[in-house]
Amino acid sequence: MSFVKLTASALAIAALSASAASAREQIRIVGSSTVFPFSTAVAEQFGKSTDFQTPVVESTGSGGGMKLFCAGVGTQHPDIANASRRMKEKEFKLCQENGVTEITEVIVGFDGIVVANAKSGPDFEITRAQLWMALAAAGPLPTTWDEVDPSLPATRIEVLGPPPSSGTRDAFEELVMQTACKKLEKGDKAFCKKDGSHIREDGAYVDAGENDNLIVSKLEANPNALGVFGFSFLDQNTDAIKGASVDGTEPTFENIASGDYPVSRSLYFYIKNAHADVIPGLREYAVEFMSEDAVGDEGYLVDKGLIPLPSDTFEMVSGAVSSLTPMTGNEWQQ
Repeated sequence: MSFVKLTASALAIAALSASAASAREQIRIVGSSTVFPFSTAVAEQFGKSTDFQTPVVESTGSGGGMKLFCAGVGTQHPDIANASRRMKEKEFKLCQENGVTEITEVIVGFDGIVVANAKSGPDFEITRAQLWMALAAAGPLPTTWDEVDPSLPATRIEVLGPPPSSGTRDAFEELVMQTACKKLEKGDKAFCKKDGSHIREDGAYVDAGENDNLIVSKLEANPNALGVFGFSFLDQNTDAIKGASVDGTEPTFENIASGDYPVSRSLYFYIKNAHADVIPGLREYAVEFMSEDAVGDEGYLVDKGLIPLPSDTFEMVSGAVSSLTPMTGNEWQQ
């Protein structure tokens, strides 16, 4: 079995190399809507400052991007997958099964998941426990926020958020729903990880798709609705929307960077190493993304809301990008 898989991978790489000249000259990137604006900014800078063509970046959601990325080696498949959560072990195994055997994992920086509404709407100071009670399919299924807690506004519960294919949705379910479920002792760990983290589907939570900018515009149109998305979209739209404090902490750059804000996560992109010497500029794009100019403390991505890595982690990740250090498959045991 191992010999067959290795042979299939080798044949795919050989075919990729043979067809490279007539295939495509642009890097193709898919994945997370949260990482999309950062990746797009790097792509635009890369196109302007080098002789390579500007990469094509698609917002497909983390899960959707991983499916495309792991489908195989060859110019018909993407070169990079953006993700607002770590690649899942089952996704890594899917990649291996399809000949995508060498993948470099890149931690870009940090982001917070915010709960926000229009500036004209009511102020929210909310806890993860209250969010669980409002949104959990296994919860009390209230209709208005004041039914969750009298301190909350007497408005109908309507939360616009990402779909199941989104890494932001995965992270929200883990960092908010699972954590609150365990705290409320609504069942054991197994229950909270599965049924206890499911979000209700009766209209209180509205699947707003992978376009976080669309959620922002819908919040402006409906001041009583709340939205769930990455901090960068709040940071870039402070004239129109405001973030709710979660467990008593405001969603600010400083609070996310310090780790005080409770709903924070890492952002990633994944490189298909087999494409590195075939797709023009792939190595160079990755190096530009993890450059001091892009993701350093004064980098242009920080201006767009990215929370930078600590200096020691930055050096480690930059080294892995330069050498295209592949994942080992042991990352989920760490």
